[in-house]
Amino acid sequence: MTAYEPPGPPGAPALDVAAPGGGRAPAPAYDAVVLAGGAARRLGGADKPAVRVGGRTLLDRVLGACAGARTTVVVAAPRPTARPVRWVREEPPGGGPVAALDAGLRHATAEHVVVLSADLPFLAPATVRRLLDELRAGRADGVLLTDADGRDQPLVAAYRTRALRDALAALAQEHGALTGLPLRRLTAALDLTRVPDHVASFDCDTWDDIAAARARIREHGHVLDEWISAVKDELGIDLDVDTGVLLDLARDAAHGVARPAAPLTTFLVGYAAARGEGGPQAVAEAARKAAALALRWAQEETAEDKPDVAPDATPDTRPDAG
Repeated sequence: MTAYEPPGPPGAPALDVAAPGGGRAPAPAYDAVVLAGGAARRLGGADKPAVRVGGRTLLDRVLGACAGARTTVVVAAPRPTARPVRWVREEPPGGGPVAALDAGLRHATAEHVVVLSADLPFLAPATVRRLLDELRAGRADGVLLTDADGRDQPLVAAYRTRALRDALAALAQEHGALTGLPLRRLTAALDLTRVPDHVASFDCDTWDDIAAARARIREHGHVLDEWISAVKDELGIDLDVDTGVLLDLARDAAHGVARPAAPLTTFLVGYAAARGEGGPQAVAEAARKAAALALRWAQEETAEDKPDVAPDATPDTRPDAG
C-alpha cells in the first residue's frame, strides 16, 4: 500500500457488555492470529515485522493492539517481542497467507478470532474492539476493514472461528492443499461485513509506506500519544492515565515553582501512585494533590495582599522593646 491520507474522525470506542445490576462485564474472550512471515519483496527482502516505526517494531505495534486476546498466535519464526505469544509456522514455511492462517487458527479456541498482518502501524485497541463488536452484533461470518481505495483488507478483520475453519477445510478439500492460494479464495466463501477505515488499514508494503508512517506519528496531533505508547511498551506498563492531567501538573510546577520541577514532580506523582493503589485513579489523585501544592506555592510569591512586615519579621513583643 502506498496511498495515505490524513486520518478522519476516529471511530467511537467499543463499550463492554452490560452486566446484571448495572455494572460492566468484561467482553467475551477472543483469540488473535498474526501473520508475520511474508517475504517482503517490495522492501527488498527486509525483515518487515522488525522494521521500527515510532521506536517500536511493526510486529510489537500490532501485538499491542490485540493485547486483550486470550491467546495470541504469531505465524513466523520466533523472535523477541514486547509480550509473550505462541509461535507457529505453516508447512512448508513461506506457503502463503492462507496456509499461514490455517496454521495459526489450529491454536485458536475462542468463538471469535482477530486475524491481523504484522505491518499495520496505526492499528489500535479501539479498532480491534470495534471489529469484534460489529461481529458479535451481527450474523456475518466476519467483519473486515476496507482501505482508502475501498479494497478489502482480510488481514485486519474479526471472524467467527468455526466459519473460518470450515472455509479453510473446504478450500483444502477442493485444491488438495492451501499452499500458494490467495486470500480472496477464502474470503469469497464467507459472508462479510465491511467497515471503512483508511488509517487502521494502512499497511507498510514499501519503504515509502514506512516513511509515511514515520512522518505521521511525528505530526503535532499524534506525537505525544505515540511517545506515551512507546514508553509504556518499553517499560512493560499497561496503564491508561489522563495525560492531560499530568501535562497540566507539569505546567503548574514549571510556572509556579521552577522549570526543573516539572519532570521531578511528575516522577514523584508516578512513584506515589505506584506505592498506593497503582491505577489511573491513584495517578489522578496524586496529580491533584501535587497541582494544588504547586498552586499554593505560586500564590505565596504572587499574592497581592502582602503584609506590612516581611513574612520572617516577627514583631518584637518583649517588655523592654523600644
